[in-house]
Amino acid sequence: MTEPGGLATPRAAPETRRAARAMREEAERRARASTHPVGEDAVRRASLDADRLTAEVPMPSPTDTVPLFTVDTAPVLTVGPMPMADTGPPASLAPPGAPAAPALPQTVAPAVPITPTSADDAPSPVLGDLVTEVVTPARHVRPRRMTRRIALVAGLATGAALLLGSSAAVTAIMAPPTEQADTAAALSVAPPVVEQLPVPDVEQSPPAADLCTLSTFASALQAGDDEGAVIAAGGGEAFRAAVVDGRAPCVDLSDSSRIWTVLDKHRPANPLEYRPNSLVLPDGVRNIEGGALRADAAGALSALVTAARDAGVGEIALESGFRSYQTQQVTYGRHFAERGERADLVSARPGYSEHQLGLSADVVACAGSCTSLDGLAASPQGQWVAAHAWEHGWIVRYVEGATPVTGYTPEPWHLRYVGPELAKAYHDGGWTSLEEFFGLEAAPAYLG
Repeated sequence: MTEPGGLATPRAAPETRRAARAMREEAERRARASTHPVGEDAVRRASLDADRLTAEVPMPSPTDTVPLFTVDTAPVLTVGPMPMADTGPPASLAPPGAPAAPALPQTVAPAVPITPTSADDAPSPVLGDLVTEVVTPARHVRPRRMTRRIALVAGLATGAALLLGSSAAVTAIMAPPTEQADTAAALSVAPPVVEQLPVPDVEQSPPAADLCTLSTFASALQAGDDEGAVIAAGGGEAFRAAVVDGRAPCVDLSDSSRIWTVLDKHRPANPLEYRPNSLVLPDGVRNIEGGALRADAAGALSALVTAARDAGVGEIALESGFRSYQTQQVTYGRHFAERGERADLVSARPGYSEHQLGLSADVVACAGSCTSLDGLAASPQGQWVAAHAWEHGWIVRYVEGATPVTGYTPEPWHLRYVGPELAKAYHDGGWTSLEEFFGLEAAPAYLG
């Protein structure tokens, strides 16, 4: 209950501005209905209580939009019915002998009674439930609210300044010095277009290893496996390079038992009457004079003849194979009798013929009957031999243009067996004589 002329029992502060406004409007309604006079002290206390209630209304959260510059008004509570003009309260409201109340600063619209919808909206009676709201700037409230807003604005400004300052500092730290920036700019310029890059002239250095120190090579060499030794050396080209460079001192090009031996007018057989240990007739090959070959050469000739027949070029026959030292004496004597010293261009002296090695074969073309040696070059068989003999370990020993080196006129029918690896290297290198292949001097004539 509220005693006349006293303040109402304090209630809980409203939680929203809407609730506060509803409380004031309810107080105004009750004030119009009341007839209790109120003194100046009660009016002051009511005003202070209204300020307290207004101040306790929660402020909007930081995420809400807060206007920075808004002319705010705070309610001023007074006692008595609402005046209609700036003439102060009616005289009937002032107690006898009390000083006159000060004039109100402005006109206020009549209040509309608000019926509370909940316990939170119920107004608290102030000054004997006689409260009137006047829209007057509350000077003792505004500084407080403005202070909070100014503080908020200052905080935002400080944060922005710190953020901008930090960004500027980071930019200053990350920015390269002037010289580095100039260097970076220079590097960013696209290099000039080069139509063709220079190619360095690099010579391939031969391997320094001595072939004779390789266990696999030495083992094959000792076992008489010539083809295996060439493979152990790294192939025909590697073997050839090692011999030419002097990195194969255990390889003797004058050894008549080896497939790589070189027999010409400067290099006779060793010994002079050399004869191979094993001589066989080539299997599946027509043999005109009954010639034989070393076993490895005989097998290679059989493969060559079979491949030519399978290719459809016709039959290839063996005209002459191994010829002993004695047989070569007869052959060379016949040519010398016919040609004299010019016989050295078409026939080898005894001990200087490759036929004595069992590694050479004179072949002819056959189609039912066989042609002469001179007729091979123009036949399909002769053309096929020139193109594919190397695939079976054979080379054409005396070719066109090599007479100044070999000392013999071209003999497209004279084949020499060197093995598949050396034959491939010979063919791939475009060599035309064994002398050049192994880096030996030319042998166009006999030395003595």
